Amino acid sequence: MAAYYHLIKRDQQADGVCMAHYQPTEHAQGAWNAHEQHMAPATGILAAELEQYLPQDNMRIARVSLDILGLIPLDDFTITTRCIRPGRTIELIESVMSSRGRDCIIARAWRLMTQDTSAIAGLEDSPAQHNPENLPAWDEMKGWPGGYIKSLHLVADPNRRPGHGTVWLTNDLEMVADSPTADVVRLLGMVDTANGVVPRLGLNVSELGWVFPNTDLQIHMHRAPKGLWLGIEAVQQYGTDGIGLTSAILHDVHGPFGRSEQILTIRPMPN
Repeated sequence: MAAYYHLIKRDQQADGVCMAHYQPTEHAQGAWNAHEQHMAPATGILAAELEQYLPQDNMRIARVSLDILGLIPLDDFTITTRCIRPGRTIELIESVMSSRGRDCIIARAWRLMTQDTSAIAGLEDSPAQHNPENLPAWDEMKGWPGGYIKSLHLVADPNRRPGHGTVWLTNDLEMVADSPTADVVRLLGMVDTANGVVPRLGLNVSELGWVFPNTDLQIHMHRAPKGLWLGIEAVQQYGTDGIGLTSAILHDVHGPFGRSEQILTIRPMPN
């Protein structure tokens, strides 16, 4: 099966630091620049490293915070993972993606203790109105360039509009070649797409006149996601001074499982 990445080698050091070396495929190619990776699969591969780093049965990742330090080259890279704050019930771990001699993304994840709280469970976010299997294919986003966008299968709620709406997406690729992809890795590896599913200026890339890349991605999960489909119920807002925000309720086929936020830098399209 095709994949976003190939694992070259992995080194586990005596001090607990893990270093994994990867090569991206064309499917990881970004939309803003043909020579960069898309942040979505980059998030997925970082989530994979965080998930498998010294896991504990009584804990799971509840939040992933990613800061984008610059262009993410479509080139070989290393992910270095370590524990920043160990603990029996709360733990903070970090993965740093580096390529061509510099850091590209810093990802930090809080692992929290799990226990049975079903007796007091309650949600305010409503389930999505439609099951993705019942929605028509949505190809408008295919106008964006890059191998990552081409890898997606998308359907959209009929009420989707610029600035607000729900889009469902999935893909047929493994995150890493010759390795099964965990549901949480597959779904987190598509969350960054939120910034492109309801752009306020529409989806005609040649006529946008503006770019709005995000400099971060924050993902909070009140439960672990399951399945192959990610539902993004997104709202995109632009301020008056060049800064915007894309916010989303994240769904799987079982209901809402968390939220994401992306801060945007808005600037004229370069000539």
